[in-house]
Amino acid sequence: MLVRTVYSIVFIAISLGQFTLAATWTFADDSPVNKSSVIVDRFTYKQTEHEGKLRDLHIDWTRPANWKETDQRPAVVFIHGGGWVGGKPGQFVQHSEELAKRGMVCFRVEYRLLDKSNNLPPATCVEDASDAFRYVRGNAERFGIDANRIGAGGGSAGGHLAAYLGMMDDEPVDSVSRKPNALMLFNPVYDNGPGGWGTKRVGENYPQYSPAHNITSDDPPSIVFLGVIYLLVHVPTAERFQRLCHEAGLKSELRIYEGQPHGFFNVSKSGGEYYHKTLAETIAFLQEIGWIE
Repeated sequence: MLVRTVYSIVFIAISLGQFTLAATWTFADDSPVNKSSVIVDRFTYKQTEHEGKLRDLHIDWTRPANWKETDQRPAVVFIHGGGWVGGKPGQFVQHSEELAKRGMVCFRVEYRLLDKSNNLPPATCVEDASDAFRYVRGNAERFGIDANRIGAGGGSAGGHLAAYLGMMDDEPVDSVSRKPNALMLFNPVYDNGPGGWGTKRVGENYPQYSPAHNITSDDPPSIVFLGVIYLLVHVPTAERFQRLCHEAGLKSELRIYEGQPHGFFNVSKSGGEYYHKTLAETIAFLQEIGWIE
């Protein structure tokens, strides 16, 4: 079966302890995906009930072609944007491939989306993001990654979910933490308090959802990318987040891109110019914290 004549999907069932890989991806000409120096698979990390039926939630997994299960590689869990009501894990495919070429293992999370017709808070979104991150860390040995070097990255609402994992009080399950060791946030809607984005959904309960209102000294280092045309996130909001991080003794970098819209960091925007710029800044950040050479 060809999808846009780019690749085919070959379904397999490889049991790895507590999880099963659901698919392996090959290009349409039958050359393996490691032609690009990466390997991509998909697995189920949890099941939920949806309209009376069980629904699988997946994670796409990208790793270097020379990956081994015995590795101790740094990793990033990417979470897509879409206002909590849309979007797909494929948003960070190119980021994952480029970081995998530099030796990292990358994951892209599928999570339950909210109904546009109501204003319920993103409780299921943060639940799924938390479960996905714990699943990755809990299976670190099987994924060939270092459980103490797992970052979270995301754009817009996905940036909120990544920052939520980093800034909220940790809630270990079976002694497995959901707190990332680093954050890469692209136009994150991480201030959900009065005047911030998402306030209509969270209302007076914003302290339960707003990362910017939960910054403490045990939170991870972060880098934030902000485009300032389509202002879902205002510059003062980003500057306040950085200031509070610094006051808590945390490393926090802010990169502001004048004249750029909300999704400027996506590979499809501006001919990919700002995708490459923000990717270069991401790589530099990961080098600074000692995760890649």
